[in-house]
Amino acid sequence: MSRLNHVADKGAKAVLRWLRAARADLLTVRADPLPPSEWLRWVPHGFVFLAAFGIFFGDLNQLQGYGRIGHGNALLVALGQCGAAVLALRRPVPALWLSLIASLAGAVLARRMLMAGQIDGFPWPWHAWGIATHTLVLLLLALRVPTRVSVEAWAVTALLTYVLQGLWGAWNHSATGQTAVVLFAVAVVLGSALRGRREARAELLEQTTLTAEERARRTLLEERGRIARELHDVVAHHMSVISIQAQVAPHLVQNPSDELKENLAGIRQNAVEALTELRRVLDVLRSEHPAPGERADVPDTTRHAPQPTLDRLEALVENTRAAGLTVTTEISGERRPLPPGVELSAYRIVQEALSNVLRHAPGATAHVTLAYDPRGLRVEVADTGAAREAPPSSGAGHGLLGMRERAVMLGGRLTAGPRSGRGYKVDAYLPDSAPPASELPPQDGTA
Repeated sequence: MSRLNHVADKGAKAVLRWLRAARADLLTVRADPLPPSEWLRWVPHGFVFLAAFGIFFGDLNQLQGYGRIGHGNALLVALGQCGAAVLALRRPVPALWLSLIASLAGAVLARRMLMAGQIDGFPWPWHAWGIATHTLVLLLLALRVPTRVSVEAWAVTALLTYVLQGLWGAWNHSATGQTAVVLFAVAVVLGSALRGRREARAELLEQTTLTAEERARRTLLEERGRIARELHDVVAHHMSVISIQAQVAPHLVQNPSDELKENLAGIRQNAVEALTELRRVLDVLRSEHPAPGERADVPDTTRHAPQPTLDRLEALVENTRAAGLTVTTEISGERRPLPPGVELSAYRIVQEALSNVLRHAPGATAHVTLAYDPRGLRVEVADTGAAREAPPSSGAGHGLLGMRERAVMLGGRLTAGPRSGRGYKVDAYLPDSAPPASELPPQDGTA
């Protein structure tokens, strides 16, 4: 017995909770405007206004003509149902109650005429225009509120229909309760489905945007991390050479003065400290942004492999040809060794530009030009344009940004864009000596 009482108490508490939730859902006047359609903009709003206009005159004609209800009462019912349709555009829950009240008033007035025998076969408790109005209101309600609230609204409507037709009843009428409840359920299901679809699309769009932003951020961090690792290798090499030369220099001079020894020792100490700090900063960078597929806490010998220079340009071109791209090269001017940073950046610019041609211009022919002059190196990669439609690319579009950063970092410039006629061209100039830090152009990727 106690177990049955416990189950009954739990059931009573559940019903009480549902009633409280339903009261909070249905006894509200908060605004919930119908958003404009994605393609049709304000057409749905215009359709609702036209429907409300038709409901007013159709309802007034049916109640006065067929139902023989007085002009004043029929006007009030028609205005209530017409107003409910318009109000549902902004405040769907109050519109639900206005529609129910207007429909109830129409049912009471029609029942009086039915019971008096003045009309026969009138649709009751829902007449045709009342069904149309309430179906539209429930549809607009289900488009904006949670499914739970829509079901509660349908349940209240079904309960009112049962009380009117099943408990109160009338004579000489055409019963419409079952048909109306079914149509109302269809409106709720349809509206909830459309609302779920809209929310799913909005969530998908948000996730796509976040994914694209995350991909772009990771691509940019990976590119900067790679540039930082490459610079680390170049700068660390020079700092190590400075340290060794400062250590060996006193032994190359007979009877070096104490002042010279002290200065050279200071140079070596500063070089060692700078090298230590540089490696510490780059270790932090690697630990926070490891390369794709790498773990920051696992040593990788490929990170410390020799960085490529222009001596490996021919191998790069051969690999690109093997991938199906026709590439020609041209070198002008007196070829000479350049600073490691310039050699590395020139190689990476050519590599990225050829990769872009492979991805975005299938069937094109690429031409790589290296022009040496007394002050630096000009790198140009041009293509003849795609011979067929390029397949979709999953790249984040930061290849050009990485190339510009390399050029700006060395005090150079880089431009990229369509060629006159057809095709695309990347044109970079890398000076062989970087300007002072105060003269570096802003590193915003717009050089």
